[in-house]
Parts: sequence; C-alpha cells; structure tokens
Amino acid sequence: MAEVLLFHHALGLTPGVRAFADDLRTAGHIVHTPDLFDGRIFQSIDEGLTYIGGTGFEVMRERGVRIADELPGDLVYAGFSFGVLPAQKLAQTRKGARGALLFYSCLPISGEWAFGAWPVGVPVQIHGMDSDSIFVGEGDIDAAREIVEKAEDAELFLYPGDQHYFADSSLASYDPDATLLLTSRVLKFLNRI
Repeated sequence: MAEVLLFHHALGLTPGVRAFADDLRTAGHIVHTPDLFDGRIFQSIDEGLTYIGGTGFEVMRERGVRIADELPGDLVYAGFSFGVLPAQKLAQTRKGARGALLFYSCLPISGEWAFGAWPVGVPVQIHGMDSDSIFVGEGDIDAAREIVEKAEDAELFLYPGDQHYFADSSLASYDPDATLLLTSRVLKFLNRI
C-alpha cells in the first residue's frame, strides 16, 4: 500500500480526477486530493490558467507544498498537468519521497523551473499522449526524456492520441483505453514501491 498526494489539473478538482483517485483507493492505496482552487471548476484550460495566473503560478505551487506539510513525508507525489508543479517539486525536494507520478506534463531538471537533479532513490513515471500539442508541443516530452535518461528509475509512457486530459473521465477528452492502460501501469508502480 502506498500513500499518494494527488494534485488536480487547471480545470480544478473535477469528478474525473476524483474518480481516478477512487480507483487507486479501491486498489488499497491512500489518496489525498486537495482542492487548490477552493471548489472552482473551469470549463477550459485557458480559464483555469487565467485563474492560476491571477493568483500566481508560484503561489499556487507553494499552496500545494504547504498541504504536504500536514501529511507524512513518505508519500508518492502525483499531479495532472498543472498539478505536476507542486508534485514534481515535492518529489524532488521533500525528504522521504517514495515516488512521483506525472501526468500530461513534466518540468525540466535544469533551467528556470528546475528543482535540480532527480533525487536518487525516487522512482518516477511520466505519462502523456504522443501528439498532445501541450505535452509534446511545449517541450514537456523533452523534459521527460531527460529525466528518463538521467534518473535511476524513471519511465516515460506515451499513448497514441492528441488529448491533454485523457485520463479524466468527466471530460470530452477522456480516452478509456489509454486510461485503462495508464491506471494499470500506475497500480504496478504503487504496488512495487
């Protein structure tokens, strides 16, 4: 059994994010799903990013980091897209991290958004679609490949398609086949750490 801190994407803590967390809980894991938007749900990525930008990306990221302060240190940190910001920071900087699950997004381990080298002993899985204009088009895939190349236990899984939020069952972008495969890979990951 693993304990997971799962951060939502830029649309908010949608029913699909909650359903994904429930699937992990059904498999026997403890999953925390904080709502960084205080109940707000947005209809588009642009609306969500406008809200995040108005609050400040760093402020929002640090909100997630502060939530972790209330929980044990030996967590798996997971994030969907925007949620990768706090998840990856915690996985790379918080003592005792057991692993990281990064969905639809990945930050570089060098450069402006970097938190340094990937920590030894912290396994990571990165999931995205191979034609997603955000994951592939904005360079997240390159950051993911760098982590896979340099970290001792890192996996990058690409799924055929062009959807960004493909594992959120409450959205039109949902891909049930890709989500089934993603979920099975995530459960194997959680069961081995």
